[in-house]
Amino acid sequence: MIQLSNVSKHFQRSDQTVRALDNLTLSIDQGEFVAIRGASGCGKSTLLSLIGGLALPTSGTVSVLEQEISSMNSADRANFRATHVGFVFQMFHLLPYLSVMENVLVAARPTHQEEDQQKATELLEQFSLQDRLWHRPAQLSAGERQRVAMARALLAQPGLLLADEPTGNLDPGNSVTVLKLMQQFHEQGGTILLVTHDEQAAGFADRSIVLEAGQLVPDSSAAEAH
Repeated sequence: MIQLSNVSKHFQRSDQTVRALDNLTLSIDQGEFVAIRGASGCGKSTLLSLIGGLALPTSGTVSVLEQEISSMNSADRANFRATHVGFVFQMFHLLPYLSVMENVLVAARPTHQEEDQQKATELLEQFSLQDRLWHRPAQLSAGERQRVAMARALLAQPGLLLADEPTGNLDPGNSVTVLKLMQQFHEQGGTILLVTHDEQAAGFADRSIVLEAGQLVPDSSAAEAH
């Protein structure tokens, strides 16, 4: 499903080279739910960006679904993301002037509009947002906004969900709600990579990996999926 081979990602900051990822090799099987953990600045978000095709490695290769996305041009990577990858972030990135339904349909595919409209309705009902369809983000709680962001991420029925601290701005109750929705996606065969500092969130994963200074280190605290 996902294969990173000898991947490094370096950034130039003034006269200093920052090694966000350093010669990292990682394999993730289809259908896995993997928590990515580590201190701030260790390379977790950079790793998600490379797997999602939002950035390119300085060296090494990144393959997802047997396609080497690190060799694609920007247009091909964008098409790959739209078809195969859903993103959820700590900040919800909802458009404030659009309704809940309209925010979800931002991810609609031009050639599947009727199908995606039906899928959006189903997702919002599944996420207990059927009474909020025409509310704007300012009228929603933080938990509701994150559920809208989840629905948008899953609209195109991707096989891979990349979640970067999705519970970071949520209270414990809403965190569990969002994590259970992710778990449902996983149980239906979806693959999830979850960046988190939260022990409870990591406990929903099949296993954990830990990054330290841009490198993969063993972690003996891999959790069973609930």
